[in-house]
Amino acid sequence: MARQQERARRTRAAIIRSAAVEFGKSGYAAASLNRILEGSRATKGAMYFHFDSKEDLARAVLETAVDRYRTSAERWLARTDLGALDTLHGMIDEIALRLEHDIIVQAEFRLIIEPDFYRDVQSGGGRIVGRATRVLAVRAIDQGQLRADADPDRFTRTVAAALAGQRYLVDIAGGPVDLRARFQEALEVVVEAMATPEWAEKFRADGWRATARLEELGLGL
Repeated sequence: MARQQERARRTRAAIIRSAAVEFGKSGYAAASLNRILEGSRATKGAMYFHFDSKEDLARAVLETAVDRYRTSAERWLARTDLGALDTLHGMIDEIALRLEHDIIVQAEFRLIIEPDFYRDVQSGGGRIVGRATRVLAVRAIDQGQLRADADPDRFTRTVAAALAGQRYLVDIAGGPVDLRARFQEALEVVVEAMATPEWAEKFRADGWRATARLEELGLGL
């Protein structure tokens, strides 16, 4: 029984992974179930055992992406060896890495900009990152890194908008662009506008203390 359950889990994961590749490449409407099956090496019967429809499969990809965003946010929020802004930088750097290398997260980004999934933006990965950003903004105020009069909500909205804008600009650029560098640049502009002079002086001397590492992302399904 345990072996059968593990085989079913692996089959489901393979289908989700193949679907993410297809949705990321073709979008939802043009995605081909046949190509998804070919990529997963699963049978049509196996696919319909796990998923009722193409929409059901797309939502499984979205849910898997949300789980990955949640894992990233929770891991960084649990760090006790870093100040709040260094923690925020590490988390955002990890999101950039995922957008560059994680096909599940890449597919989520492609799906939520399509009309069929607009409503999923409200419960997607961006919302998880936004909540974590606000928590860290409050911590940064308490730790004397952001000014006492800084508004956590304003900070969170501005960071989110800056990151989303950079992500879309990368698509428009068409050529190779370092998304991590763009995200870092956007974060620094917002942080420096609200940081205390003491933190800013220390940052100019030391830079960021935390970055993400690709090998820590657990990209295998």
